[in-house]
Amino acid sequence: MLLGTAAGDALGAGYEFGPPLPDDAPVTMRGGGGCNWAPGEWTDDTAMAIAIAEVAATGADLRGVDAQDQIVARWAGWSRTAPDVGIQTSQVLGSLMRTAPVALAYLDDPAGLAEAAMAVSALTHFDPSAGEACVLWSLAIRHAVLTGELNPRVGLEYLPADQRGVWADRLDAAERLRPSDFSNNGWVVEALQAAWCAIARTPYSLPGDDGPKIGVSQADLIRLASEIAGCA
Repeated sequence: MLLGTAAGDALGAGYEFGPPLPDDAPVTMRGGGGCNWAPGEWTDDTAMAIAIAEVAATGADLRGVDAQDQIVARWAGWSRTAPDVGIQTSQVLGSLMRTAPVALAYLDDPAGLAEAAMAVSALTHFDPSAGEACVLWSLAIRHAVLTGELNPRVGLEYLPADQRGVWADRLDAAERLRPSDFSNNGWVVEALQAAWCAIARTPYSLPGDDGPKIGVSQADLIRLASEIAGCA
């Protein structure tokens, strides 16, 4: 899962801040982008995720102040990561991009995972919608690890009651539209929609499907979803 995070990040690095691509456009590890990444280099999003994973691997509870201080100290020590620290907004997608290791730290505790996802998101993003997106995505990752099923709706019950319908509608839109329709995908909310839209357009993905189509390997599915996301 962490390898997929890093690979997808590196694949998209050269296209950040660019317009949507045509469906038939090749998506390659070309490098470049807003910070002139090297081909195959992941961005600050994965670097920040690694810091979270390293702290979580010590057994620390990510909801605690000590663990969060360790995470922030690691972020602040990396020159390419530090600019995202203290942004305090939901208008960038960093908190969502780094939430994957939070899921791995709480595979046996979905309620604790929801709390940790909100807390780690809030280290840089004050808007509750950013934390809610991280809750949904983290719980979807946990569900996928434990069951093999891809379903972002499993986390809806862990959101505030007045936001469950809002997010259900957003997920419906993600399945109805195309990745390129989410042109503001530098925003946490549309980033999640674009990501789920890309996954939903791979051959097997929506809940209730029977699994991968014949002749499509798991590696193919990762590649196809990444390429579709690259057109967003």
